[in-house]
Amino acid sequence: MAAGTLPAAAQRSRANMAQWKKKKGLRKRRGAASQSRSSDSEDGEFEIRAEDDARAQKLAPGRPLPTFPTSECTSDVEPDMREMVRAQNKKKKKSGGFQSMGLSYPVFKGIMKKGYKVPTPIQRKTIPMILDGKDVVAMARTGSGKTACFLIPMFERLKTHSAQTGARALILSPTRELALQTMKFTKELGKFTGLKTALILGGDKMEDQFAALHENPDIIIATPGRLVHVAVEMNLKLQSVEYVVFDEADRLFEMGFAEQLQEIIGRLPGGHQTVLFSATLPKLLVEFARAGLTEPVLIRLDVDSKLNEQLKTSFFLVREDAKAAVLLHVLRNVVRPQDQTVVFVATKHHAEYLSELLATQGVSCAHIYSALDQTARKINLARFTHGKCSALIVTDLAARGLDIPLLDNVINYSFPAKGKLFLHRVGRVARAGRSGTAYSLVAPDEVPYLLDLHLFLGRALTLARPPEEPSAGTEGGDGVLGRVPQGVVDDEDCGLRTSLEASLELRGLSRVADNAQQQYVRSRPAPSPESIKRAKELDLARLGLHPLFSSRFQQEELQRLRLVDSIRNYRSRATIFEINASSRDLSSQVMRAKREKDRKAIASFQQGRQERQEGLAGLAPSLPAPQEEQAEKEEAAGESVEDVFTEVVSRKRQQPGPHQGAKRRREEARQRDQAFYIPYRPKDFDSERGLSISGDGGAFEQQVAGAVLDLMGDEAQSLTRGRQQLKWDRKKKRFVGQSGQEDKKKIKTESGRYISSSYKRDLYQKWKQKQKIDDRDSEEEGTSDRRGPERRGGKRGRGQGASQPRTPGTPAGRVRSELKTKQQILKQRRRAQKMRFLQRGGLKQLSARNRRRAQELQQGAFGRGAPSKKGKMRKRM
Repeated sequence: MAAGTLPAAAQRSRANMAQWKKKKGLRKRRGAASQSRSSDSEDGEFEIRAEDDARAQKLAPGRPLPTFPTSECTSDVEPDMREMVRAQNKKKKKSGGFQSMGLSYPVFKGIMKKGYKVPTPIQRKTIPMILDGKDVVAMARTGSGKTACFLIPMFERLKTHSAQTGARALILSPTRELALQTMKFTKELGKFTGLKTALILGGDKMEDQFAALHENPDIIIATPGRLVHVAVEMNLKLQSVEYVVFDEADRLFEMGFAEQLQEIIGRLPGGHQTVLFSATLPKLLVEFARAGLTEPVLIRLDVDSKLNEQLKTSFFLVREDAKAAVLLHVLRNVVRPQDQTVVFVATKHHAEYLSELLATQGVSCAHIYSALDQTARKINLARFTHGKCSALIVTDLAARGLDIPLLDNVINYSFPAKGKLFLHRVGRVARAGRSGTAYSLVAPDEVPYLLDLHLFLGRALTLARPPEEPSAGTEGGDGVLGRVPQGVVDDEDCGLRTSLEASLELRGLSRVADNAQQQYVRSRPAPSPESIKRAKELDLARLGLHPLFSSRFQQEELQRLRLVDSIRNYRSRATIFEINASSRDLSSQVMRAKREKDRKAIASFQQGRQERQEGLAGLAPSLPAPQEEQAEKEEAAGESVEDVFTEVVSRKRQQPGPHQGAKRRREEARQRDQAFYIPYRPKDFDSERGLSISGDGGAFEQQVAGAVLDLMGDEAQSLTRGRQQLKWDRKKKRFVGQSGQEDKKKIKTESGRYISSSYKRDLYQKWKQKQKIDDRDSEEEGTSDRRGPERRGGKRGRGQGASQPRTPGTPAGRVRSELKTKQQILKQRRRAQKMRFLQRGGLKQLSARNRRRAQELQQGAFGRGAPSKKGKMRKRM
């Protein structure tokens, strides 16, 4: 029996030995393949795990047999391949670059072609979250690459052009220039994806936009007003959109686009992904509730350091009527001749006036504002971008998102009323690692806005020292507020007055600009009360020259300016009662006695004023403690009362000791336990107030203010409110509303909202008639169904066709229409195109292109197999 079992054991040992050798050879082959994969992946390309690795192994008895994919798994090959590539890249690549994001080859090739090597911090944080399908609200400083943050995931999601479905991505921009820039960047970055893009802008021909939408684009880049107009005209349904971007979202929601945005969001499907980007976004997402966010992720970078480190700021204290002269001096002498400068003004009238004024002085410039024709806006922006003019005068239209290459300087001719607007203005320079300078002309009534800006930025405002005092920390001139020498203003102003006297047109533009300035001052938002209080405490008369100007003058010129300043700042010590009065007069004697009695109060007041000026010279962003000021006032008032009056009758007060009174209260205030002290305002109150959409506190404060219910006089208020809404029109002889909107007609859209009837003017129907596009082309199935029974009835003599009476004079048979249908036209075009293709030798070109494509695949990420490699991998590839 043992002899019978020996051959069987020997056979099993031989089989085990053969199986062991086979496994050993398989391990060697796997090791060689993994080494080749690791060596190939060093050039930054993508890797693919071989699908037959598992099949190459010998199945053990306990392992299940391979089966077909179930309904839970995806049956398509492409999604599995995509997920495998992403998983492999995330596992292998640890550099934090674009390779580790698991992007497809066409998207990655476009990124490399654009020249991007390493993602910026905002790109590294937002792109993986958007790729996971989450709604993202992101904020980062200007010039940090936010456009690529939403374009790269969009390309990865859409993949290739789809001829069956409609538009699958929608990008909304607040201005036309920003939409044009996004369109250009989309074409450059998505060069190898083959996606089609349509641009829907106001000011362009609607016929061209109808034609662009008829070509079935994948991406729509639009401004809200024109998109609603086109959607209502075409009865456009956006049910295929799955990816929506609100670029510069805070500007979109505060520009008055509420009606248009609600209409656009109402046309979108339910499960779309929403992405919001801006350089200034508030922490409370209540203000973006209308955007339709679903469990959004908030990403806010650069909250503390909002300005770029490469940006230098300078503030010049100038009178309003001398701003044009200082602007001309800065453009001629301070800015380098080869540099380009953007000048921000308040209104379009300022833009026109300054453009003409600088042109008369020999400064080449162009201007842009919203009411300008779209063609003129494109021409002027192209002139400035290509270096044909050195200055571009714009309103806040160009403050958002524009990326002008090689821009070096920004000048705020009109100081912005909001801190975040200042961020967007100066964000046009110092982008993508470059340096830049921002000059701001500040009028005396704009100083509270300057203090608000520094509260918002969390920085200290540095005041320029007078010439006789040492200037500590103001040598560089960065962030310094200083005056402009009067001699500079006089020299430039003399030439400007000569130009104004010589030109009647300039005088008219100047008068219109002055009126516009008055209207702008009335309509701009008010600064915060604390900034108004601090601006009153600032002694601007003792402000020194700005370091940019003081370094350009010689010592004699500085002495002359110092003398003029001392004469201007001279303040007499004598009162009005002592001027031109002798020492024997009663008034002078009374004032001397009064001054002698109040000498301690006067000394304390002068000392307190001097301390306040020294404290405001290095202005800190935090407000002064009100307890200290109140204690000083009480102490000074007590001393003055006791000195003036010999007897004071009042309640018995505790006598202040060495450790009591105001000093003790100040010490207690300083020794406050910060671990348990709860302030009535959060630490980031000023920053969030500047970032909020309305500017007056946050959304919570607005909701609370709107929720107040006044129980007294409700009926009287409603009655007066109703009376105020109506006014008597003398021409119409009746009461009309003050808004003027009551006579405008409204139309109801499919979403149930009422919009202005001017959106529906049948321009689309006229365009279809002009292009000979019939409704039956778009509704072909319905027309064929309607036509079918008529043809059958006419042939048999029964049904609907037979019941219709035949008019006399017509032939008895069915008349064939001479108009070709859509299918006939397309068939004829395909036949002619095929003939032209064959005549030009298209087959040879096609085969050569296929060969080149195969070679590219072999050399690229998806062509791992060399020409010598055989087997299943090569067939699959």
